[in-house]
Amino acid sequence: MAQCTAPSRGHRSSAAAANCPACGGRGRYYGSGYGYSSGYRSSGISYSSGGGRSSGGARPRWSRPGSSVSYTAAQVLSLTPIRETIEAKAATQPDLRDCFLCHAWDDRQGMAKQLHDLLEAAGVKVWFSEKDLGLGVPMMRAIDKGLANSRIGLVLVTPAFLAKLGKESVSEKELSALLAGNQLVPIVHGTTYTALREVSPLLASRSGLDTAEESMSAIAEKIAELVTITATA
Repeated sequence: MAQCTAPSRGHRSSAAAANCPACGGRGRYYGSGYGYSSGYRSSGISYSSGGGRSSGGARPRWSRPGSSVSYTAAQVLSLTPIRETIEAKAATQPDLRDCFLCHAWDDRQGMAKQLHDLLEAAGVKVWFSEKDLGLGVPMMRAIDKGLANSRIGLVLVTPAFLAKLGKESVSEKELSALLAGNQLVPIVHGTTYTALREVSPLLASRSGLDTAEESMSAIAEKIAELVTITATA
């Protein structure tokens, strides 16, 4: 009988479950300690068992009315604690920026800038080193200030980022601060969670978003919706 791979690998998405010899995209999904089955309902979040990449189109409570942004149920479960952190900080510190973008230095003019520009275009207030690190300002002091003045952190996980982890790099210091609570969303690009797990099991334990499954534009839309606070949030 085929064995489910969730206990060892996790089902972070519909694609991961589809590759499982036991589940084949039809059963339960697991990721970072969360799981669901068809028709499961928790914390006001409903899930359906329809097909497609969106695993039935789970709809989070922060989804805007009429929104066309589609989530998997695993994404809703992993992003819900992040949303709770955003709401708590928005209530007590309304002037904070929406997010801090943590990335490898080598990505600053490439994918990190692309993600920053997409988020800014969607109305997200982002702390980004290329824009916010002024000339003559000590880097670590500026980064500490950026972290303290942002509600959550986004970690762009690329091959360049993985190469820097474990080498006392600036990105590693940022990462340590972001891992302290439910304020971290990994965004994997050009690599895999398996590769990340080999370098940082703790970061890999946090379910996030992956450009292997959806475009960076779609990811930016999800982040924008996640961080938006309205009067009815």
